[in-house]
Amino acid sequence: MNNTTSNASISTHAAPRRGRRILKRFAAASALVLAAAGIGYGSASATAGAPAAAPQQAGTAVPAATQTGGYLPGAKHLFVINLENKGYDETWGPASAAPYLSQTLRSQGVLLNQYFGTAHNSQPNYVAQISGQGPNAQMQSDCQTYSPFVGTGTASPGQAVGAGCVFPASVPTVAGQLKDAGKTWKGYMEDMGTPCRHPALGAVDDTQKARVGDQYAARHNPFVYFAGITGSPDCAANDVDLSNLSTDLASTATTPNLSMITPNLCHDGHDSPCVDGQPGGLASADAWLKQWVPVITGSPAFKQDGVLVITFDESDGPQSDASACCGEGPGPNAALPGITGMGGGRVGALVLSPFSKGGTWSTTPYNHYSLLASIEDTFGLPYLGYAGTPGLNRFGLDVYNAGV
Repeated sequence: MNNTTSNASISTHAAPRRGRRILKRFAAASALVLAAAGIGYGSASATAGAPAAAPQQAGTAVPAATQTGGYLPGAKHLFVINLENKGYDETWGPASAAPYLSQTLRSQGVLLNQYFGTAHNSQPNYVAQISGQGPNAQMQSDCQTYSPFVGTGTASPGQAVGAGCVFPASVPTVAGQLKDAGKTWKGYMEDMGTPCRHPALGAVDDTQKARVGDQYAARHNPFVYFAGITGSPDCAANDVDLSNLSTDLASTATTPNLSMITPNLCHDGHDSPCVDGQPGGLASADAWLKQWVPVITGSPAFKQDGVLVITFDESDGPQSDASACCGEGPGPNAALPGITGMGGGRVGALVLSPFSKGGTWSTTPYNHYSLLASIEDTFGLPYLGYAGTPGLNRFGLDVYNAGV
């Protein structure tokens, strides 16, 4: 077969007769599933070690503009780990200070080498992943004050117009969608301690800087920026300290359908050096991944039908890389003056799953809104906010490529 495999057109010309029959059955079955769901195929994938912008081979790749469809492989448990402030080349390049992530885990999963953040600074990227809301000036300043969002209306697609950080209960999230659909979710936040921990409304955020023994950052915990969550008992029950993860993963029954996992300010690569003397940066992030990823991938739920996405909120700094991938704008609210570009830079993402083939890569453009849309595809949920952008790519057979 050709190295690059399209989700819309699976080449079988070079396969042996038996291989052709298998591939044809696989493609036909996939097409039936997708037709029933009313969605199309996704994007192109290829083998590991190929250049980041490998040329597409004639007749085997779908043009990026048409690669919008999602694919449902049967996943029921999604895990998302967000790390901090590293551009694609620094993380995935040959000089990476994270060899466990960039080599060991890389060989086990699909590298999305055109995955982008959606804003600067950190906070709006996390919010994008669970709500599809675009940033405003206070969010782009990392919500130094835990201010209520003052709305003046709405704009398409599903955007709250106004300013502030804590959205009213009328602004939906994937957490609420999952609950309404009879599914479960949890946020696992390292060093948070008290569940659903956040500043008082209107107060200065005292978690902006790490302290010895407390390196939790509220701005890296998207669930506490929605009054529909913080005003519900679900917040204390589901937005919990990372120490709960191992216990929850002990059985499939206690594993949430969606787990959003955030290391502390040292282990996510944000600080370097760290307040407690650890090196920080990619070195500390890599050590944390080496401890926690096997806990996830060794769990019954992951082995049965899991998907783990490891990505970064944004690239290094608002001025260094504000590039975007998918035509997104800053939302209906004005971008922070001085920031050029509409995205959060190219960061890459790695997907590990029983439904994915290790050592492969995808060149399809994705961003945090694509991730939300792909989560919603998995559980049959409507698209929220910018996840519903026409033409936005969602994970397809380039990601769930184990059977291709």
